[in-house]
Amino acid sequence: MTIPAPPSSTRRAAGIVGLAVIASRLFGLVREQVFAAMFGGGKLLDAYLAAFQLPNLLRDLFAEGALSTAFTALFTRTWEQDGESPAWEFANLILSAMIFLIGALCLLAIIFAPALVELTNPGFHHVAGKFEITVRLTRILFPFILFVSLAAAVMGMLNARFVFGIPASASTVFNIVSVTGGVALAYAFDAGARANWLHPVFDSRALYGVTLGVLLGGLAQLAMQWPTLRKLGFRFRWRLNLRDPRLTELWRLMWPSVIAGAAVQVNVMVNGVFASGIDGGRTWLNCAFRLQQLPIGIFGVALATATLPAVTRAFARGDMVAFGHTARDSLRLTAFLTLPAAAGLAALAQPVIALIYQHGRFSAHDTTQTALALQAYAVGLAGYAGIKVLVPCFIALGLSRTPLRISLIGIGVNLALNLMNAKVLGLGHAGLALITSSVALINMIQLAFALRKRVDLGAAGSWALYLLRCVAAAGLCGAVAWGLNHALDVWVADRWLRGVGLAGVVGFSVLVYFAAAWALRLPESAQAWRMIAARLPRAATRR
Repeated sequence: MTIPAPPSSTRRAAGIVGLAVIASRLFGLVREQVFAAMFGGGKLLDAYLAAFQLPNLLRDLFAEGALSTAFTALFTRTWEQDGESPAWEFANLILSAMIFLIGALCLLAIIFAPALVELTNPGFHHVAGKFEITVRLTRILFPFILFVSLAAAVMGMLNARFVFGIPASASTVFNIVSVTGGVALAYAFDAGARANWLHPVFDSRALYGVTLGVLLGGLAQLAMQWPTLRKLGFRFRWRLNLRDPRLTELWRLMWPSVIAGAAVQVNVMVNGVFASGIDGGRTWLNCAFRLQQLPIGIFGVALATATLPAVTRAFARGDMVAFGHTARDSLRLTAFLTLPAAAGLAALAQPVIALIYQHGRFSAHDTTQTALALQAYAVGLAGYAGIKVLVPCFIALGLSRTPLRISLIGIGVNLALNLMNAKVLGLGHAGLALITSSVALINMIQLAFALRKRVDLGAAGSWALYLLRCVAAAGLCGAVAWGLNHALDVWVADRWLRGVGLAGVVGFSVLVYFAAAWALRLPESAQAWRMIAARLPRAATRR
């Protein structure tokens, strides 16, 4: 009889990754907040975000997507079946190929930057100088993908050896270095800002400093993980052989999941094409998507990172019961954590955006438009996070074509609906965000049904009852948050006191959700609380 593996180790790993990702997302918010205050919604920040879009899309594919997922699965399998030395040899093969291939990709992108910007941002020609600035920034930023792709491969090796905290913290280092280095270089490049450094008005020259700071951050993300990998016994040796069958196997496993894992990001890029004709549209969508990525990173990426090695080991050992238990447990916890987060983001979008972004040149109008986009993105939050958990399960099963097919359908639907929004509905940037959310939910549901045909994820009736209880508790959480914030609007006028009050509103709403979940007998309430409490310093000290 097969005994399912207990899910506690997966939850414990997810807790470690979750805390590291919380720090990363928070510092990422600080980075976006600083850049928004420096440049405001409009030409300059739109140009930076457009230039960063393609490297950032590739980062999501590699750092949190296809390469990291496929490489971690194959590296784990090689270690389990062949031993340590062949696994390190495989790692050297992959790193050498990445340096060669991604380096060539960066060179091509630098040469053909005008065509890339024309393809992804045709509306930039409507504002004088916007297109030209974006081309120059694209050429500076594209090598960023080489640094973070290597960092992703190193992260995969560390995760495969059950080291989660250091690689998950690497993106925090990226955010810290990119902010501090970017701001320092912005002042260095912009003489006008230096002359009035207390109340600077940054121009296009400062953007070049910001982009160089981002490159330094990508290099730091790789450098901070390397010492830990060396302690595990890895030594880099150049082993370039593009015809090696192991590289072919990785590519065979990876290329379908490149599209599968990139569906949301490709849809966001398509949204950017349609938003490029709206001055400030890219900024509003990006700021909203950044906030929406916070719970995805905390819950979806954390659970996916911890789930992949567990399901890969289960499949390698033929233990499909443990595979199903791990996948079901991760999906249930994803729904339990993301549904109240979505309700809270929708209820508190306006005050949260105002508190975080409305500084410097980021106006009240920018806040209103960004809040609309955030509410639309919140609709699909559970879908975004669920995809992060489900796609690695198909990779572990060797069925990467299934998420590929589903993602291609989703990309086509998203494009068709965006065209309808532009030509008929006229819902603007908020409509683009709502369409992306709807497609994410549809893709997640299709993936869940496809996986259910392979492993036991639980009965449909029990899932329906579980989700109904989660939605009820999340609805109560959102209603309480909206009511308390409305009272705060009436009774508190000071900006900083409102910020303190908003933190209290969020905290009380979370308690309401956990209380409602306990009353509705959702076992994940105790599990989630233990996962959080286990990571607190006091609890760690007691242990």
